[in-house]
Amino acid sequence: MNLTLPVVIGAVLGLGIYALVRAMMPSKRGAVATVARIDAMRARGTAYETDLRGAAEVTSGRLGSLRARVGGRVADFYVQQGWEQHSLRADLSVLERSWENFLATKILLSAVGLFFGPFLFAIVWTLGFGSGPVIPIWMALACAGVFFFLPDLEVRRDAADKRRDLRRVIGAYLDLVAMNLAGGRGLPEALMAAAEVSDGWALRRIRNTLSDARITGTSQWQALGRLGEQLGVDELKDLSASLALVADDGAKVRESLASRAETMRHREMAQIEGSAGEKSQSMLVAQLLLCAGFLVFLIFPAAVRVFQVS
Repeated sequence: MNLTLPVVIGAVLGLGIYALVRAMMPSKRGAVATVARIDAMRARGTAYETDLRGAAEVTSGRLGSLRARVGGRVADFYVQQGWEQHSLRADLSVLERSWENFLATKILLSAVGLFFGPFLFAIVWTLGFGSGPVIPIWMALACAGVFFFLPDLEVRRDAADKRRDLRRVIGAYLDLVAMNLAGGRGLPEALMAAAEVSDGWALRRIRNTLSDARITGTSQWQALGRLGEQLGVDELKDLSASLALVADDGAKVRESLASRAETMRHREMAQIEGSAGEKSQSMLVAQLLLCAGFLVFLIFPAAVRVFQVS
C-alpha cells in the first residue's frame, strides 16, 4: 500500500504532463478547420476579428504564446467535431474576449485540477482519511472536470450583467434616434449621430457596426441585426426587423422607436421591482431567523432549569 499510492499519483501527474506537452506541440491544421475559420471570419467581419486578436496579443511572453497555441489547437478540434457553442460564443462576444484564449484557459485550468486532485488527496491521506489507491485518480478527474467548467460559469455571469447594461443603453439609444429623426435627419444619419454621443462600450460597438455596414455597402439595420445575433441580444434583432419594414417612412420609424424604447423601460422597471422584491423577501427571512435565534437564547436557560428540576 505504501508503494502503490506514490505510483498512482506519479502516473496521474505524468498523464497531465503528457497532455500538456501534446497540447503545446504544433500540428498541421486540417482543411475543414481552415475553411470553417475563414467562414467564421467572413460572418463576423474581419475588422472585429482583428480587434479580438489585437486584444489577445496584448499578453505577450511564454504564457501568452502557450495560451495562443493551446487555444488554436482546441479551437480547431472544436471545429472538426462540429461543436459551435453559439450561446457561449455570444457571451464571449459581449465580454469582448477571444474564443481561443477562453478554450486555452479551460484546458490549462483542467490540467491544474488534474494536479490538484492527487495533491488534495495527499493532504487528506496525511490526516488519516482515505486509504484506497483509486481515490486519487477519481479526485484528479473530478477536480479537472470542475476546473474545466469554472470559466463557463464566470463568463455566463459576467455576460448576463453586461447584457443588462446593454439593454439599458439600447433603450436610451432608441430615444436619441427618435429625437434625431424628429430634427429632420434621415434614418442612417440619425442612427450614426445617436451612436456618437458617448464612448461607452455599448455605443462603441453599435458605432463600429454602423461604420462597417457603411464600408461594406450593407444596410445599417441588417448590420444591427447581425450584431444582435452575435451578442445574443433579441432587442437588436427586433429593432433590425422593424426598421427593415418601415425604413422608408420617417414618421412610422419615429413612432416605432419611441414605443419600443418605452416598452424596454417598462420591462427594465419590472425587472428592477422584481429584484427588489426578492431582496426584501430575503431580508425578511434573515430577520425571522434572527428573531428565532433570540427567542431560543431567551427560552433555553428556563427550559434547562425546568428539566433539571423534573
